[in-house]
Amino acid sequence: GTLCRTKPTDLVFIIDSSRSVRPHEFEKIKVFVSRVIEALDVGPNATRVGIINYASAVRSELALQGPQSKAALLQAVRRIQPLSTGTMTGLAIQFAVSRAFSAAEGARGGAPDFKKVAIVVTDGRPQDGVQDVSARARAAGIEIFAIGVGRVDMGTLRQMASEPLDEHVDYVESYSVIEKLTHKFQEAFCVVSDLCATGDHDCEQVCVSTPGAYRCACRDGFSLNSDGKTCTACNGGLGSALDLVFLIDGSKSVRPENFELVKKFINQIVDSLEVSDKQAQVGLVQYSSSVRQEFPLGQFKSKKDIKAAVKKMSYMEKGTMTGQALKYLVDSSFSVINGARPGVPKVGIVFTDGRSQDYISDAAKKAKDSGFRMFAVGVGNAVEDELREIASEPVAEHYFYTADFRTISKIGKKLQMKICVEEDPCECKSIMKFQTKVEELINSLQQ
Repeated sequence: GTLCRTKPTDLVFIIDSSRSVRPHEFEKIKVFVSRVIEALDVGPNATRVGIINYASAVRSELALQGPQSKAALLQAVRRIQPLSTGTMTGLAIQFAVSRAFSAAEGARGGAPDFKKVAIVVTDGRPQDGVQDVSARARAAGIEIFAIGVGRVDMGTLRQMASEPLDEHVDYVESYSVIEKLTHKFQEAFCVVSDLCATGDHDCEQVCVSTPGAYRCACRDGFSLNSDGKTCTACNGGLGSALDLVFLIDGSKSVRPENFELVKKFINQIVDSLEVSDKQAQVGLVQYSSSVRQEFPLGQFKSKKDIKAAVKKMSYMEKGTMTGQALKYLVDSSFSVINGARPGVPKVGIVFTDGRSQDYISDAAKKAKDSGFRMFAVGVGNAVEDELREIASEPVAEHYFYTADFRTISKIGKKLQMKICVEEDPCECKSIMKFQTKVEELINSLQQ
């Protein structure tokens, strides 16, 4: 919306409509393209959009010099029909270089402030070569994102994409989940104008915008700590007690390199806690086809020991039994025998990257009915309806999703602020008022 301006870009979608893409799947591609367009600042002097449809032949559906209002672009997307023949991806990229990104078609290549970006969506192995033509495209200043679906050849995607490959190559298992990549491209084209308004800041309480930056402040009754980010209530009170349990998806779809990012995510949140017998206690449970308690609440008495245990955690690499894991959380993790303290607030953070293979509703409801504050964090192919079912009310404050594991640290920052059980600065004032009133009453009785 108005909080995120997109840098002026010549953007061309190159979409595969070969016979392997079924009509209902092609509609999913059109939804994905539309969602990306909806997040852009489009117009003749802003971002311009072109669309190439290809199979055995190539068809220009929309040129960069075509109508560039958002309504006109979305209407053009709705009109696209699949070609349903072969898969000539190299030919389509060559068409983009020689035609779609030409000045005659409306490209603004002469202006250094304008980026040239191509997003290729394909689900198969091309019937022609893509390596040389992609190299020529990149040499011409075109940044290429390659999205592969289903049985796509991953080597082909890497031959097409710009460097670094981990930022320009994406894979989804089916067209039904391609829409989840919308978030990534909305972020990729976004030039943040107000860091406070978008929530991308480290301030615990109040964020104050400054040109191109921000500073942190605190609400009345709180003071800013020396880190310039966090706040302390009631003359430096030590904070409230908290029992926090992480429930982490260790299924095979997470992949080892991403599992290491999940560990960093856990330790990022642990860093924000005050760990002791009287303050925060942390427990960790990993699940896949089965559930494994890595360590119970209260086993480790310092942040250093907790973080060391998290780093040592091994990857289970099997299925995704989220319902079974939630049941374990309710029945065991927050029990006194596993270190939970009666009367202390209970917080669960559930992390998953895919659809549960079992039923979650009953266990999710029981967790919330038991008074546990539940946060749901989803990545990649996580099912957003399941995440909302796990999350406490209000759901918008307890549910997080990102398409890319590399961006979960941003979620970690937001969670750091939300899991804290803040001391109420008014509480100190109320106690003082009550004490003064009692003293006055006693004095009047004595008189």
